[in-house]
Amino acid sequence: MTAKTICIIFSLLAVGIHAQERTHDITIEDYFTQSYVSNMTVSPDGNYLAYTESRWGDKDKGRNRELWILDLNTKERTRLTFKEKSLWHIQWDDNSEHIYFGAKFEIADDDDDPESQVWRIRKNGSDVTPLSRVNEGIKDFKIEGRTIYYVIDKEHIIDDWNTLRKEFSKDVEYGHGIHKVSEIWKLDMNTWRSEKLVDESRYIRYFDVAPEGRKIAMITGPDQHLITHEGKSEVDIYDADSGEVSRLADQIWREEAESPYGWLENPTWSENGDTLAFTISFDGYPTRLFVASGDLPRELKRPAGAEVNGHLRWLEDGRLAFLADQNAHQRIFASDLAGKIQPLTGNDEVVLDFEVSGSNIYTIESGLTFNGDLFVRSAGKESERLINFNPQIDTWKLPQISSFKWTGANGDEVEGILELPPGYQPGKPLPTIIAIHGGPTSADYLNFRYWIYGRTAFAAKGYAVMSPNYRGSTGYGDTFMTDLIGRENDIEVEDILKGVDALIEKGIADPKRLGVTGWSNGGYLTNCLIATNRFQAASSGAGVFDQTIQWAEEDTPGHVVNYMDGLPWEKPEAYRKASPLYAFKKGIKTATLIHVGKEDARVPVSHSRGLHRALHHYIEAPCELIVYPKAGHGLSEYRHRLAKLKWDHAWFDKYLKP
Repeated sequence: MTAKTICIIFSLLAVGIHAQERTHDITIEDYFTQSYVSNMTVSPDGNYLAYTESRWGDKDKGRNRELWILDLNTKERTRLTFKEKSLWHIQWDDNSEHIYFGAKFEIADDDDDPESQVWRIRKNGSDVTPLSRVNEGIKDFKIEGRTIYYVIDKEHIIDDWNTLRKEFSKDVEYGHGIHKVSEIWKLDMNTWRSEKLVDESRYIRYFDVAPEGRKIAMITGPDQHLITHEGKSEVDIYDADSGEVSRLADQIWREEAESPYGWLENPTWSENGDTLAFTISFDGYPTRLFVASGDLPRELKRPAGAEVNGHLRWLEDGRLAFLADQNAHQRIFASDLAGKIQPLTGNDEVVLDFEVSGSNIYTIESGLTFNGDLFVRSAGKESERLINFNPQIDTWKLPQISSFKWTGANGDEVEGILELPPGYQPGKPLPTIIAIHGGPTSADYLNFRYWIYGRTAFAAKGYAVMSPNYRGSTGYGDTFMTDLIGRENDIEVEDILKGVDALIEKGIADPKRLGVTGWSNGGYLTNCLIATNRFQAASSGAGVFDQTIQWAEEDTPGHVVNYMDGLPWEKPEAYRKASPLYAFKKGIKTATLIHVGKEDARVPVSHSRGLHRALHHYIEAPCELIVYPKAGHGLSEYRHRLAKLKWDHAWFDKYLKP
């Protein structure tokens, strides 16, 4: 391999050019000092920005999310809530005086297990008031003028076997027949009377209300299960004048699409309420962007070489803005209804979220030396950072973060994010960990990120860490993504292994001290790579072991059907080839640590138990299985994340740093 096929771009920013001296060695406990901002929204008068900030609190729980406000004129910020509960979906009233939000605060003294309700608070933090008292709780809501539109769910039992289902519904679990359906109500804040608008014939997953409540767009399905959402979701529109619900024609994203298993999301009305925008995402195929001005939807052109990543916002000039992945970055693009596309941010940004207010764009961004800070972009001006949410990072000795490129499968260029220890000088090979992202319809970005899946902490203590954007990742064009269809445990594994070879050839990785880690699809690929015996140690998190079992048990089986290009009885050999299980054999020596949530519906615990059984009882390779009680596909509790971090570091230190 020549030097031209390997591109290492070191940024001086990664070394740390800051006014504050970097003296702090990063520790595992530092992870829990980080705060995260989300749910930002600008007041109609443009003077205030409300947002939620999440911080780690009680070690027996997850993060607390609280409401804050920033005065955009004085740059002063104020915390408004101190309830230590999760808040969601914050919205301003038309007068820029009150903020509405959803939360599970207690309403009465005997309210031991409160349901989510709609609350209101003044921008000065006074008059925290519950506006709804719905027994079932509020699932979602929108404010339009002086009206609250909200969604509640009801249990529904189908007619077949109705009597028997009811008789034993509290004693047994049924595979189907009892499910949730939704209603939309409106609450008039002048008369404080409620009225039901949409009945229980559908389950509503997302909705948006047009100006003056003239129409309501709903993403609906027959029930609450994701298996129906991925293939049977629809766009329904309620008309306030007639009281009727109509449905958009779906041939273009069902019968005519590459896959029928698409996820409808992000319904968003234009400012005048004439046009509805929404997306449909597919596992393995590009997300598509649609608009509908009547009964017939049409697709908007997407940015070349970029993958639409949702978060739709209409601009004042009638264009639609959205996020998209491109070359290990996430950018904002805008498209007019004729399909003319313009980038609103540069090539080097990693924008996590954004809001628009007049000519200003407010963004949450990450860079090489910071994570998730608030910025404002004004026409003709440089981007300005408004809030540094994690000033402690300014003192950390950060890893050197760079882009690393190599020649992968089929001679195609593949990119990864390389992290090297602070102060690293070329010449001495390092113990190296390959940290693989999930999805696979996702990507690792060229930014600072300290999370529990490998980045930052290992580089801080002397490891090289490389996060490959392997075949199937977003941001590298449609072909790079769809090449993975029918080729799992094949083309992307070759991409990753060739990246390892490039690191060794460059003198960065020590071939005798290689580790691999990942969660979800990263865990699946870790399982695939264990079978190659190239790695001395591995940490597999919530990874698939057998694709047929995955199709049979997971909550989104369309994912498997898409990548296998058929059902198990149609493509049995494809399912077998894509399953790590059938490549396992006596002689595998990779020391493997296995993590999984006991209640994981996405990659059920049976995969991890099977992997442990194979390694421990039959192959007799070093391994440990850690099952996290009550945890789902992701670990959300403080102690669970701490356990994963400490186990991973102890494991790799033992086997890669003898």
